[in-house]
Amino acid sequence: MLKELTVRYGYRMVTLTEKHEEIWLENSSGEGYPIIRLMRVDLDWSNWLKRDVERTALNGEQIRKQLIRRPLKMLNIYVTSFAPVDDYEYLITSPAINNKTTVHTYIMDTSQYEDKSRELEHLLDKQFLFKIPDAEGMEEGQIAYLKQTALSASVQRTKEEQQLFSAGKPFFTYVFIVLQVAIFLLMELKGGSTNSATLIEFGAKYNPLILQGEWWRFFTPIIIHIGFLHLLMNTLSLYFLGAEVERIYGRMRFLILYLFAGFAGVLASFLTNSNLSAGASGAIFGCFGALLYFGIAHPKLFFRTMGMNVIILILFNLGFGFSVEGIDNAGHIGGLIGGFLAAGIVHLPKSKKPVRQFVFAIATASLTYWLLQMGYSSVALDGNDNETARLAQKYLDEDKEEKAEDLLKQYIAKRPDAPYSFFMLGNLESSRGNLESAENYYLQSISLNPNFPASHFNLALVYMDTGQSDKAGPHAKKAAQLSPDEYRYQKLLDEMRQRGVGSF
Repeated sequence: MLKELTVRYGYRMVTLTEKHEEIWLENSSGEGYPIIRLMRVDLDWSNWLKRDVERTALNGEQIRKQLIRRPLKMLNIYVTSFAPVDDYEYLITSPAINNKTTVHTYIMDTSQYEDKSRELEHLLDKQFLFKIPDAEGMEEGQIAYLKQTALSASVQRTKEEQQLFSAGKPFFTYVFIVLQVAIFLLMELKGGSTNSATLIEFGAKYNPLILQGEWWRFFTPIIIHIGFLHLLMNTLSLYFLGAEVERIYGRMRFLILYLFAGFAGVLASFLTNSNLSAGASGAIFGCFGALLYFGIAHPKLFFRTMGMNVIILILFNLGFGFSVEGIDNAGHIGGLIGGFLAAGIVHLPKSKKPVRQFVFAIATASLTYWLLQMGYSSVALDGNDNETARLAQKYLDEDKEEKAEDLLKQYIAKRPDAPYSFFMLGNLESSRGNLESAENYYLQSISLNPNFPASHFNLALVYMDTGQSDKAGPHAKKAAQLSPDEYRYQKLLDEMRQRGVGSF
């Protein structure tokens, strides 16, 4: 019976006792009875049978929970030389139920072999080729052959499952680890990994620059990290999770899905978050997405091995991201979806699903194109005013006045409530000698943020240069009040008072 179920009908051996008297089988197709338990025992009294059926129902419920099945219908077969001597029919006419597990019991009484075998075939809706041995019985060699055949089928199926987890040895996982550590050390030498200017210089996600054509910033943030703790957590996650995914998918598939997941994470952040950001978190969440796709391709194996752990880790990390300020959860979700879609495109090694892969590829390409179009049309310069002003100052320090001016004007066209950007435009016009234009920009900056001391100070300087001392006084005084520790502000105010100019 074991040979027929494993070799002909695809059942997988789950457990086998040392003396081979109890065997549990699982059918990956899920049809009929997904779980069959075979028990070789000579029954005597129904009390033992009752206790064993209850134990079987309890074990079946544990298996159901492990496999994440809703209801589970299993068949419990006793192979016995004779039926119990007392009343036992009530134990097999009604199934035993434990929570969502239903156990149907069948007694294969070999003293009535012909009738019982036909009943079993009808119950399982499967035809069996085995027949009862003749009176002389089976030889030891025949028994050994049957055992070997049955066990070999299960062992082969187990090996095939194990091969799904060892398609390749990790390589690109370690390449990305080395890259992100090396980049982190370079950033520390160049000004610090938490310095905004350094992050922008090394390729962090920054919406204004992406919108100006620096498309590579969809990929470079994958190897950039902000602070040592950020690097440490992502490196550990990549070492354990990335290596496992690379073993399952192989090197080239892993490279494709990791990069696309990282891109998808940055794209999601680009669409929803204007802040400067970086990190491998999106790509690492893509590894979770790839494991979820594995769960769709091999659901029973997935839940029997790592399924619940993967789901719990995803929920925990997403929950942590939503509860802690400063974490770019949009990037995490984008990476998760990106990894799942990329896994659907490349599929698993030694297995092709051309129709499914084609559908995934078309859907992914369409979704990516639509999101990019939406991003470039609606996200345009919807970033952080302070960061935009810093970037403009960086351009000015590099003598790129036109680039700084274009950035600032595009930004205020999209976001007119930008005191820092107006302030920077005022500085730019002041440096060119266009004091009237500078005055207008400073006034707009002050109207948006009356407590911005730098705008008051620079406007006071413009008024002094244009001979409007009466207008300069209040702004010089306001700047000194807002920043009493700023030496330049106090010095200007003192000089104006000593010279008797300005209206205070």
